[in-house]
Amino acid sequence: MRHVPRKRFGQHFLVDTSVISAIIHIIHPMPADRMIEIGPGLGALTQPLLAHLDKLEVVEIDRDIVDYLSRNYAGKLATKLIIHNVDALKFDFSVLGEGLRIIGNLPYNISTPLLFHLSHFSKLIADMHFMLQLEVVERMVAQPSTPDYGRLSIMLQNRFEMEQMLVVPAEAFNPPPRVQSAIVCMRPRADPVIPFVQEKLFGELVLAAFSQRRKTLRNTLRHYLTMADFNRLGIDPGLRAENLSLEQYAAITRQIHEDKLTSPESGS
Repeated sequence: MRHVPRKRFGQHFLVDTSVISAIIHIIHPMPADRMIEIGPGLGALTQPLLAHLDKLEVVEIDRDIVDYLSRNYAGKLATKLIIHNVDALKFDFSVLGEGLRIIGNLPYNISTPLLFHLSHFSKLIADMHFMLQLEVVERMVAQPSTPDYGRLSIMLQNRFEMEQMLVVPAEAFNPPPRVQSAIVCMRPRADPVIPFVQEKLFGELVLAAFSQRRKTLRNTLRHYLTMADFNRLGIDPGLRAENLSLEQYAAITRQIHEDKLTSPESGS
């Protein structure tokens, strides 16, 4: 099939067979796995995955690619390949059950919102392996007080244990992107650091802290914490957002949540 990659879908098709083999080895698919591939493209990973799996479900928005996959995997393979022609950003992954293993070469232009979307289904997921821009993966796994550490790091690390697995050069794709890529492995935490009831507050707090990255917490969190609160938490208000660990953001969130519950306005 001659398919012109579409910029609006952020399409860069993986073509390097050695990289494909390395990715399959990392994923280590087993026949009974409940595997979901996001953005199968022209089947670079789809075909070798089907060689190992009893069934593979794919999520693809491009109708031309859906038509190609439907024709290319007709006959016996049609019973093994289930195609969902839908936008992954809007797809309800809960309809696929639990114990999901999700993989994909994610479009660069929607990778961050898609990761946040998938985090809502973390309880149903066994693991995820994604190809992303190297700089995005570096931000995901970054530790406090490093240049790459930010909102994406904290929000995803609340839900997942993550590890950078493999760096992939631009030449492994057609067309080659302008950046390097990397494989990241994401495994849901048994229990998120932030309880579900506090997640909305946590998200607002982290967003506020990083809204003006070069300013101190004294300024960015002034609507959330007083100087007395900083002292009570043992956090230096002169620090910046990137200096705090996930656990420290959790402590701040917990304190604010508890204060709201015991305030006169709460009716407690």
